[in-house]
Amino acid sequence: MIKRTIEEELLELLSFFPAVGIIGPRQSGKTTLAKIISEKIEKECIYLDLESPTDRNKLKEPEYFFNDNKEKCIILDEIQRMSELFPILRSVIDKHRVSGRFIILGSASPVIMRDSSESLAGRIAYKELSPFNITEIGFKYLRKHWLAGGFPDVFKLNDINKSRQWLENFVTTYIERDLRIIGLEASSTILANFWRMLAHSHGNIFNASNFARALGITSPTITKYLHFLKEAFLINSLQPYFFNTKKRLVKSPKIYIRDSGILHYLTNTLDEKIHPVNVLIGASWEGYVIEQIKQITERKVELFYYRTHHGTECDLLFVKGLKPVAAIEIKYSSAPSITKGFTLAINDLQSENNFIITPDCDDYLIRKNIRVCNLNDFIGKYLNNIIN
Repeated sequence: MIKRTIEEELLELLSFFPAVGIIGPRQSGKTTLAKIISEKIEKECIYLDLESPTDRNKLKEPEYFFNDNKEKCIILDEIQRMSELFPILRSVIDKHRVSGRFIILGSASPVIMRDSSESLAGRIAYKELSPFNITEIGFKYLRKHWLAGGFPDVFKLNDINKSRQWLENFVTTYIERDLRIIGLEASSTILANFWRMLAHSHGNIFNASNFARALGITSPTITKYLHFLKEAFLINSLQPYFFNTKKRLVKSPKIYIRDSGILHYLTNTLDEKIHPVNVLIGASWEGYVIEQIKQITERKVELFYYRTHHGTECDLLFVKGLKPVAAIEIKYSSAPSITKGFTLAINDLQSENNFIITPDCDDYLIRKNIRVCNLNDFIGKYLNNIIN
């Protein structure tokens, strides 16, 4: 059993808040984590799976059920299936406000779950549970983790065909059912094509008009699709950093498929033998590094990319307040060189900490203010000093 990083924080939150929400994509381990936590708190717990007709039937009169079990901790799994419960939860919490009454599990953000953040404001704390982070499983599994992704059911497999089948079922289920549950009404065929197009544009500047023309729909529709995929924890956007209006800066976000296993499935690159000759692998490594770092930093710093129209660029920029504190270039190479674009970016940004991150190189200064290292060394040796 791999211990999840947020476990201790969730236990602390349950000692204070009446409700705690664990949100994240399907199959990321929310149910398993909730059951582990339920064994560590003093209250008796009741688990309800809101995708089960039997459990849904128990909530035909939800207020009565909640009041009848007000001294217990009730775990509500897949809460987006019954978003009408949120106003009722607010009411029963206000009538008997004690800590740890509810653990709510959801596969969509609070914003998508029908304004739950407003309904339960001040009564609930949310924590996101992503698929396994590299720090949870250990860096000796980095290659496997990057190739297959972090979903627990896939990570434990050692068969590429079974991994491909699991990921295919996951993607199909999201397209045909789960996105509809959280409010996205769209053609399954168009959604599937959109998702694959996003995968092949992974790490690139997003242009809604290009996608709209290719799919035969409008740019606002593309933007809506992108919003739902983001709120379902399936993609991430990295915003550009603006600091000098005298320069012609790129102002559109870069888009990444969050889980590298899903990305490799959608681009047919799950087989590592394909990697040395595939043009998408550099972008895949870039997205993987950014996702692992984003999960760890979690609002301690702001993350951006930086690019001008003249080729000045860094892949990842750490910003505190308005001050850039670290500039990162991400390279799929064991012997990386310093690009002119990265040098110019450092000069523009005046960042003190500058790194080139690779999969497996040594840790060394390649220039006075630029360090080359692998992801393990960056996270283990340098990240805390940057974000704290």
